[in-house]
Amino acid sequence: MCHACVMDTVKRRMLSRRDLFRGGAAAGIAAVAAGAMSARPALAQSGGRAVDLTWAYDDTFPTFDGKPGILYKSQYDHDPDGYKIWELTIWEHTGTHIDAPLHFAEGGISVDELAPEALVCPLCIVDIRGKAMDDTNVMVEAEDIEAWISANGEIPEGACVAMNSGWAGKMGTAAFRNSPDGDLAFPGFATSATDMLLGMGAGAIGVDTLSLDPGNSADFAVHYSWLPAGRYGIENLANLDDLPATGATLFVGAPKHKRGTGGPARVMAVV
Repeated sequence: MCHACVMDTVKRRMLSRRDLFRGGAAAGIAAVAAGAMSARPALAQSGGRAVDLTWAYDDTFPTFDGKPGILYKSQYDHDPDGYKIWELTIWEHTGTHIDAPLHFAEGGISVDELAPEALVCPLCIVDIRGKAMDDTNVMVEAEDIEAWISANGEIPEGACVAMNSGWAGKMGTAAFRNSPDGDLAFPGFATSATDMLLGMGAGAIGVDTLSLDPGNSADFAVHYSWLPAGRYGIENLANLDDLPATGATLFVGAPKHKRGTGGPARVMAVV
């Protein structure tokens, strides 16, 4: 079927649906829709609480290089086309997103090749908010991992270890990305911590900032050691304050485009 024919057919159906909602059937259809929207997922019914760790983003969301991470171009509109479609131009590493090994390792695993079981894992949250109040480029160090283990027990194999620096509270301000002087400034991981986590069998790390490395990093040491080891990272996590240090399960809705070095992801936790 030709593209134009398909578009015409869709348009006719959309217009027909519009007329239907204007008629007396709207009440019945709305009732069915309300029932579907209120249905709780099976996992939630078992007692789980879902927390969205993903920022909604547009072209104003802060990015590492300062350029808009997503651009919108309208291709079809409700008037006159009867439906809405955006053409999106997206940089892979924008918004809440995943860093696949291929990002910093030639020949590494691409985002579509990540094993499904690696994207559903225990979540361990290391809280460095106190340290971050005094140093904008503070890092999660080996001693922070040791302190977490002393308080919470061993880090499960395959877990995602996420840094909570409190940086989510700066979202919407220039301080999320920059120091008052305009330099990149935000917390990240140190290789002392990530090397330790590699030895423990952790599968991923996450940050509530723009980068796995701190803002003042000159060598991207964590990117160059963690990702080539076949692990992945998550940047720009939200709502970590709503979760305990341990006990949550992470669900990473990674994109699946071939040859991808990463991409925007819907990241959820259930506790």
